[in-house]
Amino acid sequence: MSISKKIKETIKKSSWIRKMFEQGAILKEKYGKENVFDFSIGNPYMDPPEVFQKALIEISNDQSRFIHSYMPNTGYPHVRKAVSEYISGEHDVEITENEVIMTCGAAGALNVIFKALLDPDDEVICPAPYFVEYSFYVDNHGGKLKTAFTNNDFSLDIKAIESEITEKTKAVLINSPNNPTGVVYSQENINELSLLLQEYSKKLNKIIYLISDEPYRKLVYDDIFVPSILKGYNNSIICTSYSKDISIPGERIGFLAVNSNAEYKDDLFNAMAITNRILGFVNAPALMQRIVPLIQGVCIDVSVYKRKRDLFYEGLTNCGYEIDKPAGAFYLFPKSPIADDIKFVSDLQEELILTVPGSGFGKPGYFRITYCSDDEIIIRSIKGFKKIIEKYKK
Repeated sequence: MSISKKIKETIKKSSWIRKMFEQGAILKEKYGKENVFDFSIGNPYMDPPEVFQKALIEISNDQSRFIHSYMPNTGYPHVRKAVSEYISGEHDVEITENEVIMTCGAAGALNVIFKALLDPDDEVICPAPYFVEYSFYVDNHGGKLKTAFTNNDFSLDIKAIESEITEKTKAVLINSPNNPTGVVYSQENINELSLLLQEYSKKLNKIIYLISDEPYRKLVYDDIFVPSILKGYNNSIICTSYSKDISIPGERIGFLAVNSNAEYKDDLFNAMAITNRILGFVNAPALMQRIVPLIQGVCIDVSVYKRKRDLFYEGLTNCGYEIDKPAGAFYLFPKSPIADDIKFVSDLQEELILTVPGSGFGKPGYFRITYCSDDEIIIRSIKGFKKIIEKYKK
């Protein structure tokens, strides 16, 4: 065998999202791209805002010396300062550049965090359903991901999380707005979770970190407010990227921020500074970093995604699908008409509709739809969704 046993096993368990994306390529080749309804992968629908395009041209035209040289592993100081000032306002907290590290997207940030925190067999608790890559990120650094099912409306089940806490618990990881459900955890939920972690940190005489993965933070609808974990829990870390709100996932630029009141904050920050380097990221891309100060607070037109959400939600509920209307992100997570979500997703392919089974997110009996598509594609797909669900009503 030429590759490691562990990676071979990882390939077997690789993301359903990617599997469906690859299946889509096959169907598009066979039936034509315009005839396949691909709702499998969360690839942002819109182009980056004009302000980003202008900033890219401006920064690219800079011919100053040494601008492509190494910088501190944590990122350019002036970039981190710009980010910290924006975070301070967005979260209503005091964050400085000495608490921000620029990273290769949110995925890079999470790996940096877990490398810095986890000893072998340490546990990270995550509400389910969850983004499936989390299990790989935790495993990358010797940890174990434990899941706690959410309530029926996908809000946090605090008792379920409590039941998973052990002496090996190192962190709780949340994602709000959530992929795949689109739920935004309420202030009450965050407060309850913070109190729980404070209680168990004291009881176990150890720090249990609260980590929030927030790449969809700006993609919220209906005046929904996304609470800040930095406000209510000292030992907290946020990470995010510009992939979704600026539509630049391929550029791999994001950041993490440590709560200014975290215990052993300097040790934690220094640990993540070095893990950013030794994981091979070294530093976030220099070109994208120099753009970041020019685009703080910038976001795509969220109303476009809201329209697509409403279009899809109305079409599917009229067909009889059960769906909790998402408050953010760009996903729907309907209940499968049959218990076997994998079979149901396979049946949808008969109508050239590509979705992802909920089993891929740790929640069997559901399936995920990404509405990063033209309105026409969404409208035309409803006929196929209706045909398949009616097959199970007979």
